[in-house]
Amino acid sequence: MSQAAARPPLRVAMVGYAFMGRAHSQGWRGAPRFFDLPSEPVMQVLVGRSADRARAAADTLGWAEVETDWRRVLERDDIDLVDICTPGSTHAEIATAALAAGKHVLVEKPMANTLAEAEAMAAAADRAAAGGTMAMVGFTYRRVPAIALARDLVAEGRIGKVRQVRCQYLQDWLADDGAPLSWRTDKAKAGSGALGDIGAHIVDLTHFITGQRVAGVSGRLDTLVAERPVAESFSGLSGRGGSERGPVTVDDVAMFTGELTGGAPAIFEATRFAWGRKNAMRIEVNGSEGSLAFDFEDMNVLSLYDAREDARTGGFRRIIVTEPDHPYVGSWWPAGHGLGYEHGFVHQAVDLVRALSAGEQPTPSFADGLAVQRVLDAVERSAGNRSVYTEIPAHRPAPATGSTGAVGDEVPAPAGQSRGA
Repeated sequence: MSQAAARPPLRVAMVGYAFMGRAHSQGWRGAPRFFDLPSEPVMQVLVGRSADRARAAADTLGWAEVETDWRRVLERDDIDLVDICTPGSTHAEIATAALAAGKHVLVEKPMANTLAEAEAMAAAADRAAAGGTMAMVGFTYRRVPAIALARDLVAEGRIGKVRQVRCQYLQDWLADDGAPLSWRTDKAKAGSGALGDIGAHIVDLTHFITGQRVAGVSGRLDTLVAERPVAESFSGLSGRGGSERGPVTVDDVAMFTGELTGGAPAIFEATRFAWGRKNAMRIEVNGSEGSLAFDFEDMNVLSLYDAREDARTGGFRRIIVTEPDHPYVGSWWPAGHGLGYEHGFVHQAVDLVRALSAGEQPTPSFADGLAVQRVLDAVERSAGNRSVYTEIPAHRPAPATGSTGAVGDEVPAPAGQSRGA
């Protein structure tokens, strides 16, 4: 009997097969081939609206079957987990239904399009967890080895007390005024633009690396190009030069300052208009004893400054995060042979499989996703009201009777401030 056959299966149905679906498929394929897992991921069903296109995608990506209605997947006894890789407008409906049907859930970020949807999803996850059914949000950058190492070093006190955080996420794929409309420029489908699409990542990384939450924000949102060409898939027009144009209903740029629960100030910028920046996600954490800095465009490197070193020879140390002792790296290549974007999705699958097999809550949980959604909501409210500071409530109303209480976890308020309702 093979080792794979000896492990119990984790049978997965994935809804959606575009960019994120391809990335998640790579994760499910690679996880059991490079990591010793307690159960075997089985890529059972791919769900898409068109049977022909879904079948072609399933053949390419390695899925055994195809379905055109995600609701039918929930009725099947041979599905253990539903992986949701669809636009944000569908997340709440699919996730809550899957959890109610007893299926574990993995949902792409941002968890929802609105705070109300996120609240409902988190409450559903809390109820499901009481019966052993778990839910996780796909903030995959947590699984980049250099980022995981940064989190470990902060937790170990290597840079002392966190004093300041600055984050950027810079892309340029909409910098051309002639770039066409897509679902990502439609608020009804995407919820928000740069704020939710990429700003959510740097908010989550701040929470993850520092171990603190963003407690309040002052924000600004801008739509720099108000109308764009209607793409062929939207109108039947060919090319990008058609005369038909439609409105952009999301933000192009999000900028906001914030305060962490420990009192440290933080600054965030997310834009899809930074020419020359393809995927420049950056975070720097300054502490009382040093600093950490990371840039995804050099993703195998973490920069560390130790203020306790001799000033004559001090400076940022460039750590090549490819050693076997670094997070996740021991299952891959010899030291110095770097990892890429797709490896984070393998690590995500590994962590999820291990948590489910152990009967533990995988992270980031829906409670973690809700915490990010609260920040996004506060930025939108602050920008809309032109207010100086918008406090984020530390907790929501108590979950339904019989739940575990994991969703309503409180976060301390900054010194000198009340927690808010």
